[in-house]
Amino acid sequence: MKKNSALLAQVLQTHPDVVKNPLRRQLIQQVVDFQEALIAANGCLATWTEINSTGRSPMDTLIVRYEEIEKNIDWDSPNNIAVESSTFADLWQDALDVLQGAKRIFVTERVVGADPDYALQVRTVTSSPLTALFTYNMFRPVLPEISNSRFFGRGFDLLVVPYDKLNRERYAGRLRRLADGRTSDMAIVMDFRHRLGLVFGSAYQGSVKKLVFSVMNYYLPQEGILPLHCSANENKQRDLALFLGLSGTGKTTLSADPKRALLGDDEHGWSDHGIANFEYGCYAKLINLNPKKEPEIHQAVFHQDHYLEHGAIVENALMFPNGSFDLNDERLTPNSRASFPLSFLSNIKPSAVGPHPKTIIFLTADANSVLPPVAKLTAEQAMLWFLLGYTSKLAGTETGIVEPVSTFSRFFGQPFMPCLPASYADLLGQRLKKHGTQVYLVNTGWSGGPYGVGRRMDITLTRTIIDAALNGGLASVPLRNDPLFHLQVPLHCPGVDDQLLDPAETWSDKDAFRGRAQKLAGEFSVNFDKAYKNKKIDKTIVSQCPGK
Repeated sequence: MKKNSALLAQVLQTHPDVVKNPLRRQLIQQVVDFQEALIAANGCLATWTEINSTGRSPMDTLIVRYEEIEKNIDWDSPNNIAVESSTFADLWQDALDVLQGAKRIFVTERVVGADPDYALQVRTVTSSPLTALFTYNMFRPVLPEISNSRFFGRGFDLLVVPYDKLNRERYAGRLRRLADGRTSDMAIVMDFRHRLGLVFGSAYQGSVKKLVFSVMNYYLPQEGILPLHCSANENKQRDLALFLGLSGTGKTTLSADPKRALLGDDEHGWSDHGIANFEYGCYAKLINLNPKKEPEIHQAVFHQDHYLEHGAIVENALMFPNGSFDLNDERLTPNSRASFPLSFLSNIKPSAVGPHPKTIIFLTADANSVLPPVAKLTAEQAMLWFLLGYTSKLAGTETGIVEPVSTFSRFFGQPFMPCLPASYADLLGQRLKKHGTQVYLVNTGWSGGPYGVGRRMDITLTRTIIDAALNGGLASVPLRNDPLFHLQVPLHCPGVDDQLLDPAETWSDKDAFRGRAQKLAGEFSVNFDKAYKNKKIDKTIVSQCPGK
């Protein structure tokens, strides 16, 4: 509703203390003065959220339903939850009431997207200086080139009141009911039609990040641009590679390559110009962060600097009274995070834009140990695996036996991709065929048997395989056909034992391998039928589904 924008403008005009686009060091000082964070020993800022706000809340993430956007949204997806415009109007008004009573209002104007052709200007209005600082870390400064954007003059307003909670009685029957029967006291809402966003009651900074990128993932396909949840890097010859994978597959670790400059580690767009990073910073997981295995991220967060020059935000990690951290402690949450500008990393491409990708790596961590360490995909196979977004998660039992749980998150980021599946898959297929991009499936999971029997793929082995894929070492090697998973598997890879390339050869019990493989292929088929039974998917793509 246009009325909502007018109401926000009125608050900004009448509030006695509105700070617009302060200097970064001024904002850091405000965070300290507002007691939203403590200064750690190395100068970064340490903050903690409530126990129910240590991660995203998918069931409280809502899309305002309008007739004009019906044809674009996949309402069959469990992640696309509708809310009525009247309810959003009430939520917006309640948030404005909170804002009107705030001690100070912070307004930041930033940009999402390094390519000025489709950069989206985002104005964040918040009662929290920490949230404002987060937007400085994660979103790009406004440059004159923004006037060339197809979104120029059609920005996005984001209202964030992280610490105040909703009136449960007021929204009973209109918002989610919790397990204890009460109504939820938080809401993260996107109004695509009127270009408004609201974070109410969630102090987890990822709620801000993912709302804004979900907005980009809605708008861009309508502009013929493919949004991707991926990291991107390139070598000195400007051969660019993308890495797509769910949590735990190694996306951030494997794309941090000292031989290749990083464009970004999480969100990119693929347009007619090539690849462009959405972000200005990183929002990295900290749990069990090892400075030897991930030195770049560790240095970015924990380098020593005066706090007014630092500004990295450490969220929900255990900090001792002396200001040092224990990154292995997950009693509050295993989802401890750090937000910092990309410039804190040593080997980045400052422009964050690059050519069309030469290579794409799909990462999966198969705990069943039945997928090969590497496979070469045709365009149709790539579209199929893009639609599936497979990896394994591990579930523990009291007896200590752990069975892998198959997880499917389409496009390797289902919660943040609100449009119909074809909006993304068709664009990928078109781009692959037009630019001759080669896609490889790389398994960073288990070899020699499932979790509990075999071993995790060594990171050195995976890096050797990825180096071969990126440097042309797999371009002309002989391939074998895997008829069950419809994969073309290399028989040789430079620097890798041939036997390791065939997962069956690493199992001592070949019958057990075949049984496990059949079981996983069946899970693929069942999931695909469930997810896409009412969707128009090309038959040549469907035919590449394992188990079919």
